[in-house]
Amino acid sequence: MIEIKNVKKSFKNLEVLKGVSLDVEDGEVVVILGPSGSGKTTLLRCISFLEKADEGELKLNKYEVSLKKANKKQINELRKNMAFVFQNYNLFANKTVLENVMEGLTVARKVPRKEAEERALEALEWVGVLDKKDSYPSELSGGQQQRVGIARAVVLHPEVILFDEPTSALDPELVGEVLEIIRKVARSGITMIVVTHEIAFAEEVASKIVFMDGGVVVEQGKPNEILVSPKEERTKEFLARVLPKDMYYI
Repeated sequence: MIEIKNVKKSFKNLEVLKGVSLDVEDGEVVVILGPSGSGKTTLLRCISFLEKADEGELKLNKYEVSLKKANKKQINELRKNMAFVFQNYNLFANKTVLENVMEGLTVARKVPRKEAEERALEALEWVGVLDKKDSYPSELSGGQQQRVGIARAVVLHPEVILFDEPTSALDPELVGEVLEIIRKVARSGITMIVVTHEIAFAEEVASKIVFMDGGVVVEQGKPNEILVSPKEERTKEFLARVLPKDMYYI
């Protein structure tokens, strides 16, 4: 189980997170929705220590740390149990696809190279890009690069995978192939926290939807509760702007 408590983060005078708390059960797929600038990505970056929070605590199973005061050893221990899929892929341009997927195993986890290669090949086959193992990122489409990014995450066998708008940098015709792989990850039972603008996808795969706006959690609940009968006006206004007409029930 993941417990996120009272996360606060400001950039100079801009308060981006104003005390966000969230619980995620094992195996749950939590989708975070909200307008641009609501703090969704910053929350993911704070709980993965890519940004230093001003305040807040994180509990991941037996590990519990201050997001502000965690030392390097604590951060490394927590990172062994989580993986991040980035909006812009963040692949190493000078490494092949296979080397990109092996990197986290050999460098961070100290897995022997032969075992790391076997696991990486399995992960690449699982996401459907095994034939690109010797290619470099620049030789791949955006959809293929993101599938490599997902392989790099799942190969670590993490407790939780954080997805930061994994389809927003893709051409529209490539979105479907990446969403299908994320559905596959969800079916595998890995705990997931997903920031996305793909409402139909959220309705399909989420066990819980969290709506954020203005640096706070406005409301959360099951997909049919949030998308069909939201309680808060801010949620209703957001959904009225973004829902396709055939999904707009409110």
